[in-house]
Amino acid sequence: MSQQPESESQASLAAYQQALTEANRHIERLNALRRLVTRRDDTVDPIDALLALAAQTLHMEVAVLGDFTEVYTARYVYGEIGLIEVGATVPVTDTVCQRVQQSKAPIVIEDLAREPQLADSVLVSERKIRSYIGLPVWEGGGVRHVLALFSRQPLAAPLGEADLAFLELLAAWLGSHLQQRQQQELLERLALTDPLTGLLNRRAAERRLAEEFARAKRHDEGFALALIDVDRFKSINDRYGHAVGDQVLKGLARLLDEESRSEDWVARWGGEEFLLMLRKADLKEAIYIVERILQKVRSSPIKTKVGAIGVTASAGIGYPGREDADIQVALAEADACLYQAKQHGRDRVEGRSRPGGILWMTQAVKSAVREGRIRLATQPIVDLATGAVVADESLARLVTPDGSVLAAGQFIDTAEGLGLMVEIDRQITQQALARCSTLLTAGRLQPDYAHFVNLSPQFLARKDLVTEVLTNAQRFCETCGINMGPVKPVVFEITERQFLSNLDSLEADLQPLLDFGFRLALDDFGSGYSSFLYLARLPISFLKIEGWMVANMQRERKIAAIIESLARFCRDQGIITVAEWVEDAQTARLLREMGVDWAQGWYFGRPELAQE
Repeated sequence: MSQQPESESQASLAAYQQALTEANRHIERLNALRRLVTRRDDTVDPIDALLALAAQTLHMEVAVLGDFTEVYTARYVYGEIGLIEVGATVPVTDTVCQRVQQSKAPIVIEDLAREPQLADSVLVSERKIRSYIGLPVWEGGGVRHVLALFSRQPLAAPLGEADLAFLELLAAWLGSHLQQRQQQELLERLALTDPLTGLLNRRAAERRLAEEFARAKRHDEGFALALIDVDRFKSINDRYGHAVGDQVLKGLARLLDEESRSEDWVARWGGEEFLLMLRKADLKEAIYIVERILQKVRSSPIKTKVGAIGVTASAGIGYPGREDADIQVALAEADACLYQAKQHGRDRVEGRSRPGGILWMTQAVKSAVREGRIRLATQPIVDLATGAVVADESLARLVTPDGSVLAAGQFIDTAEGLGLMVEIDRQITQQALARCSTLLTAGRLQPDYAHFVNLSPQFLARKDLVTEVLTNAQRFCETCGINMGPVKPVVFEITERQFLSNLDSLEADLQPLLDFGFRLALDDFGSGYSSFLYLARLPISFLKIEGWMVANMQRERKIAAIIESLARFCRDQGIITVAEWVEDAQTARLLREMGVDWAQGWYFGRPELAQE
């Protein structure tokens, strides 16, 4: 009678020990799962690690994370190679995973061969799979992925509640990680995609160009770059509004993408500018392709909410050289060629027409600016009434490594295309200030002698550079030892060709220089349409008459009358007039009789490099 309770006690103890063992095993699995999802090791893909943990802890041969589109596709696989491979697809109706997705609940099948509907499936008949465990993987509010575990042996024992709970927790972590990964990929795509056109943005294009350049170097292949810019796009925005302008850009982006070759790609480079990368194309082929594309642009008005708008575009071609260290030289060449296409009438393609042409000039300007070979040259300005030299104009010259001197007209367009005019202005201004100080200190010039220096609007908008000019000027004034009073010898020229729509900004940019005592000259008067607006708003001390007016005044009486009335107006306003392009005595005499004050040109002296 006493043995029965003892037997029951032993059975209870064994059951307790078994339950304790099972609980410890479950705790170990949970700890392993916790360590995986909290690890910071980038060398192991968390999804691969979670699949390995699921398969190992449940003694299954293969773990698969797959998704549903038109077929079920294995995206991640852990287990025996060849049984199921990454990328393998199965018809949706031929996989038990479809049941999991549709029911959104776990499914456990201990032996697939005993299931009449599954016995003839690919998994059983061809791959000899016998046991299956499937769990839905929730991402947000839906189930697109299924975690499936397979084995070629039937399950040795039914799946316990702790096993199922562990797998559901693991599937939840998979869903969370997949959602985070999708969000990260979306953010990366957004970061590399232009939101308006859907093309690669500049950041993505620069990254891809570096890869293309390295690949071309490895395989000794050539390629070309085209920068394509919409002509007069600002007028479209001004007339129709930015919303219509955006529609034009979207339509053009679509057209460029459709018309480019299958092996090429297009990116939005910025604003209304696009970049076209042309693989394995030499310069001649690149020009042909881009001309064909521009013809399509010209003949395909873009549909907008205000109707179809016809546009044209200009393009510049850059071609990397074998000696180039990176892609920047080709980009600079394409940019310079694009600038030339705009200057030569728009709606055209410009490329390097001969070896060493634009590319050579691009490299020459960049290296000259970097190495300090942009030099100051000066041209005298005379008083027409007395014939005395009363001023000079500071001009930029590029000195090549072999000592040749290039006039501004030979490199300024390239410099503007490269965005280097600000630095050229900076170097010339600094040299002009130093020369002024040296000549005054040596007693070779008087304080009333004027030095004219050109400044671009881009330079004036840089407060740091304006501050640098003022600091240098103050230092040079102190070294002169001459009390010049409120008016300084330097006169800064702004040119009418560089029209600025916001005169309030221009006045604000100029004010620190005017407060210091620098005076202001309006250059190239008569070349544009803002002349009198400038005169009305800005404190102009000198007005320089455009050279073409001077050159044609003896043939065109109307031009002579304009100059004469202009001289009279300026005299009444206390503005000194300066005529440019004076090349003979007859022109100088007529200008003097018209009342023009000063003049410059080859008749009085050609520009010469200033002594360092």
